[in-house]
Amino acid sequence: MIINKLSLYNFKNHSEKKFEFSPQINCFVGNNGVGKTNILDALHYLSVGKSFLGNTDINNIKKDEDFFTIDAEIQNDNSEDIIKISQPKESKKIIKKNDKSYDRMADHIGYLPSVMISPYDSNLISDSGESRRKFLDSMISQTNSEYLFELIQYQKTIQQRNALLKYFAKNRVFDKDSLEIYDDPISRSGTKIFEKRREFVSQLNPIVQNFYNIISGGKETVSVIYESHLFDGFDSAQPDKVFRDLLKDNIERDRMLTYTSKGIHKDDLLFDMDTVLIKKIGSQGQQKSFLIALKLAQMSLVKELTGKTPILLLDDIFDKLDDHRVSQLIELVNQENFGQIFITDTHRERTESVVKNINEESIIFEI
Repeated sequence: MIINKLSLYNFKNHSEKKFEFSPQINCFVGNNGVGKTNILDALHYLSVGKSFLGNTDINNIKKDEDFFTIDAEIQNDNSEDIIKISQPKESKKIIKKNDKSYDRMADHIGYLPSVMISPYDSNLISDSGESRRKFLDSMISQTNSEYLFELIQYQKTIQQRNALLKYFAKNRVFDKDSLEIYDDPISRSGTKIFEKRREFVSQLNPIVQNFYNIISGGKETVSVIYESHLFDGFDSAQPDKVFRDLLKDNIERDRMLTYTSKGIHKDDLLFDMDTVLIKKIGSQGQQKSFLIALKLAQMSLVKELTGKTPILLLDDIFDKLDDHRVSQLIELVNQENFGQIFITDTHRERTESVVKNINEESIIFEI
């Protein structure tokens, strides 16, 4: 998958911008605040239909304007597709492929897989489990449309169950039978999600270690550990029974808390170095190396599972690594044939000296 052209209209700080890209390396250089990261965010929109910065769609419309649009021409094997994303202020977002609107945004996920490496990645280590769950869900959703469907169903049902628990508390009533109506749909979708997460992490782990060895010299053993309530008493013969029992065993606790306290919505990923959490013993350099290894493993596994080469978005990468390590990283990505790369940096000379040595067909855009 190659993005040949990109056009932005009223997207964030860009009134109108047009680009024709190299199939290899593309760099956006300029001072802080000129909108380099916003261009990467537009590319992220093309992939998953939303901002990687967590902004709402309406907030990405340029100030005093009524809409934004992102248009792209994408090379897909032997054909070209036109993807258009438009967000008017007064109506819902529309994503079109070759002038045909998707019925559901979920149908677009996986068409153009992407991986982002940015300064915000450190939050994966320092934040709560929610950010790591979202990261895991994003990885798997780009490889499996059924997973995304089950995840949406699960989240809706959990919200309904939680709303009923809050209603009970507010009105000082309780109806156990009404609450148990949700047990089957929650356990059915939740078990499928659990099994897919477990399988995906087991596939991801050796790839993370391999890339960490290459980047760091292999002095430590790193691992990604999947943590879930469903591992307690897990019976592969009747996996959804484990989930139903979990809900039943915690019904009084849920009643007091007024939310569903157990389930795969509480899952987490543990990042270990030599069997200890990396956030406890890993130096800043080790943590950076681990995060990059994790993202490269994500690219490799997505490519293996889908047959599509993800685009790689490197935001402010020189802030994370010195020039030599950036050069090593880009060279490694080239050797692994990971496909099209987009880079932001504040120093043109620095970027040029690194990327031109690796690929003479790279293009540098002054923003």
